[in-house]
Amino acid sequence: MKRWPWISLALAAIAVLSPIGQDLIYLAFFSGEQLSRNIWQPFAYATALILILLIVFEWWIRKRRAARHAA
Repeated sequence: MKRWPWISLALAAIAVLSPIGQDLIYLAFFSGEQLSRNIWQPFAYATALILILLIVFEWWIRKRRAARHAA
């Protein structure tokens, strides 16, 4: 059975679906002002990168624990 990184996936979903996350996405990609998009896009990309790194890190930890537990 695979060990999915459900904690960080749930955290990422909460972050994206929260009102603040929705505002960040709107300001970074759908705003009518170019200046607003230029300001907020790096924050959106950095947040996405951090969430992806958390997911990969949790997956790696769960994989190591499963391998160590099986041995």
